[in-house]
Amino acid sequence: MQAIILAAGMGKRLKNLTQNNTKCMVKVNGVTLIDRMLHQIDKQHLSRIVIVVGYEGQKLIDYIETLDISTPIVFVNNPIYDKTNNIYSLALAKDWLVKDDTVLFESDIIFEDSVLETLINDPRDTLALVDKYEPWMDGTCLRLNDDDDDIIDCVLGKNFNFNDTVGLYKTVNLYKFSKDFSEHHYVPFLDAYQVVLGENEYYEQVLRVITLIEKSVIKAKRLNGQRWYEIDDLQDLDIAESLFAADDSERVKRIQARYGGYWRYPKMLDFCYLVNPYFPPQKMKDEMKASFDTLITEYPSGMRVNSLLASKNFGVLQENILVGNGAAELIKSLMEHLDGKVGFIRPTFEEYPNRYDKENSVAFVPENPDYKYAVDDVMAFFSENKVDNLVIVNPDNPSGNYIPKKELLQLIGWAKNSHIKLVIDESFVDFSDEEDSTIIDQDILDSNPDLYVMKSISKSYGVPGIRLGVLASGDTDMIELLKKDVSIWNINSFGEFYMQIEEKYKKDYEKALIKLRAERDRFQQKLSEIKGIRVIPSQANYVMVELSGDISPKELTKDLLIKYNILIKELTSKTEGRSYLRLAIRNTEDNDVLLEALLNELEG
Repeated sequence: MQAIILAAGMGKRLKNLTQNNTKCMVKVNGVTLIDRMLHQIDKQHLSRIVIVVGYEGQKLIDYIETLDISTPIVFVNNPIYDKTNNIYSLALAKDWLVKDDTVLFESDIIFEDSVLETLINDPRDTLALVDKYEPWMDGTCLRLNDDDDDIIDCVLGKNFNFNDTVGLYKTVNLYKFSKDFSEHHYVPFLDAYQVVLGENEYYEQVLRVITLIEKSVIKAKRLNGQRWYEIDDLQDLDIAESLFAADDSERVKRIQARYGGYWRYPKMLDFCYLVNPYFPPQKMKDEMKASFDTLITEYPSGMRVNSLLASKNFGVLQENILVGNGAAELIKSLMEHLDGKVGFIRPTFEEYPNRYDKENSVAFVPENPDYKYAVDDVMAFFSENKVDNLVIVNPDNPSGNYIPKKELLQLIGWAKNSHIKLVIDESFVDFSDEEDSTIIDQDILDSNPDLYVMKSISKSYGVPGIRLGVLASGDTDMIELLKKDVSIWNINSFGEFYMQIEEKYKKDYEKALIKLRAERDRFQQKLSEIKGIRVIPSQANYVMVELSGDISPKELTKDLLIKYNILIKELTSKTEGRSYLRLAIRNTEDNDVLLEALLNELEG
């Protein structure tokens, strides 16, 4: 068996990284793609490696000759690489194709050893390696017969229908061709296809023709969780560097540092970032999809109109509410306009203390293992430790500590009498068991002009991708100032449209909250049954747990990500090194996956 690598392309989308180097010379964590690939192939002890070069071909040849590869290497030159596509490069190597069984590679993919091993070790002689389609993937996809891995259809990129992706598998751009298949099927079709359609095409089109005529000649080989990535641009490279970091700890660190975008990571379950798993309903999403063309091509309204929409949804006057590009934008703006000392309760949502001068910050840390506190505790501490402003997250993040509305109103009155500006973040309050929990209420705001109420719509309503948050206050001067501080078009058309239609789905939202609360109770109960976990009861859409035993939060976080592709939040830095985790509450199916993984890791 031999290998053929197609490495003639220019890789223009990688910008300056391929200005003077071919695409496979790009480095992932300090190692070039071609270096990594050749050493992986070398371990398989194949008869030869045939490499089709083109752009900066001599530079690539000179580099490869320094790599100490024991397998014989043959180079084939594509002199018109800038006028052709990979069908021509493969055609240049067709004489080699018919000499031996072949593993065919494109040079811009990175993969773990098991990917190549699963292809080579499969007893079937002619295979297309595939993985279940996910939204980050691009290029040729296949439809398969589930019974025998026959390829029913080959969907080329130019024919791709994004509304019809169920059951699709993406080609990994790794193939195994038998000598017989190359000689009697692929090469004859390759020659004929080039004569009819020219040299600026892709070799996958030949596979499509073959599968249409003789479906059983080439089978699909499905991956099952093995890591691979195709590197076409700088973002692909960035993701590949986290997926294939030098060690597991570094991999975890790099993935955590992305703060989202985890749909680009194959099959990852995100228990770190917090959303509502039961909202929005499908009908609401369908309504937004129906307006997609308009929303993506039309400007959104300015701040005045979006404040009007928010005032309608939350039942307060327009001059009392401000809309943000997520709560994070509003937190930044508000904290920059506070003066004097600010009080925080730690641990908490770090976006608030991170946005204020540490020297003027005063922290109250509850002296109990659950980080629980009541209004009396807060008032007692900040009566002795004077502040000008106080931030309360309710329910708190990460502890899930909840102050009932009646007691919160008592705190609001105390802050007013103490001349303290009070910021209350109620991003998670809808998840509490208390029915009437919000303090975004016109009478409350009018009576307390130094009260500022923040709410992340992303978290409560399960729409983090459209970035929405609101800030309500009786301090209309501050609201007006903040409206001028943020951009006039800080909300995109999708966010505006969401606020426009949201009121129609109030009953769906209420049902979603009931489901979340029930699943939270079940999830907490199941967690408490696992040896080594102590659950701190929560009123939010997450739960904080304490670990006992030998395993540390960092170790468990790493093991869950590396072994199970599950991302969680460890709280070592927030809890002075103590063994706490924060686990988001997802739907029952996802939660059960996490519960099983935790059971395996903690109880063995």
